[in-house]
Amino acid sequence: MPNGTECEVPSMKNGKTRILIAEDDMVSCRLLEATLLRHGYEVVVTRDGAEAWAGMDRPDAPKVAILDWMMPNISGVEVCERVRARTTDQPPYLMLLTARGTRDDIVSGLNAGANDYLTKPFDASELLARVRVGLRVVELQAALASRVRELEVALDNVKKLEGLLPICSYCKKIRNDQNYWQQVESYVGENAGVRFSHGICPDCFEKEIKPQLKDLQFTGDSLWDGGGTEADAGGGTK
Repeated sequence: MPNGTECEVPSMKNGKTRILIAEDDMVSCRLLEATLLRHGYEVVVTRDGAEAWAGMDRPDAPKVAILDWMMPNISGVEVCERVRARTTDQPPYLMLLTARGTRDDIVSGLNAGANDYLTKPFDASELLARVRVGLRVVELQAALASRVRELEVALDNVKKLEGLLPICSYCKKIRNDQNYWQQVESYVGENAGVRFSHGICPDCFEKEIKPQLKDLQFTGDSLWDGGGTEADAGGGTK
């Protein structure tokens, strides 16, 4: 098939969403591929269940797959079961495409791990609508997975600060895991993502700043004698 791509399975290419199709019937496969290509999707074509499983059993597998139920080697239902057995925080959206449309068939396919079910002969507009639903689900899963990772990092940072911190009794530096002593603000900034804004508390103002201000005032006053003349270094006046 000149416009399709066989055995390449990154989920995105040239900014387009990639969709894997698995269909052993040549006519149905061409119709399915043409429908997706016409609406801007990149299509990964596989001929049977074994190829479909090989295409989905990869880190860069497409996020949406349309699988025929009855295929040589491995059925579409078994592909669904194998995909669901993989551990991932972003599972793909799986659609079963088949002429089998009884209630028991639908239940069996969904229980195997399929997200959706479409009977043959399929309607193009219905197929595309279901694909768009699948893409929305995938996007929501990706956003949720990203948020979970952020929360895990934040929790890990909090746990770092919950333990017993070795701190110097004199200079108040903290010893990190690499046995290196850091200033408190440096340690907290690295482990909790906090930035510090420095100020002066009332106690430190009374204890540290006020004496310095008095010394400055005394030094300024000592440069002038009682007559309003500036004293030189030898005690005379200028």
